[in-house]
Amino acid sequence: MARYDYRCTACGNVFEVEHGMTEHPEVTCPACGEPASKVFSASGISFQGSGFYNTDQRGGSSSTEATSGSSESASTSSEGSSTGSGSSSCGCENCPHKDA
Repeated sequence: MARYDYRCTACGNVFEVEHGMTEHPEVTCPACGEPASKVFSASGISFQGSGFYNTDQRGGSSSTEATSGSSESASTSSEGSSTGSGSSSCGCENCPHKDA
């Protein structure tokens, strides 16, 4: 259930009514009994400062290493670590199985 503000069309009394978001009930003023209309207002959410847009997270360049297609550093790091110990078959640098 959501709460909505209503204003009486006759006396101007503002009051709150709770009903479902998809419901559109005929609301009458509790003071005078005349029809009331829903009061529309701006949202209470305000996004201020940085960090709310994807451009705010970007560094100095327009692409990162992951999106620029630089696969040379990934292939050299996996090759170098796989030759260290003969028992390591996974090839990761800080592998807990490396010394097993």
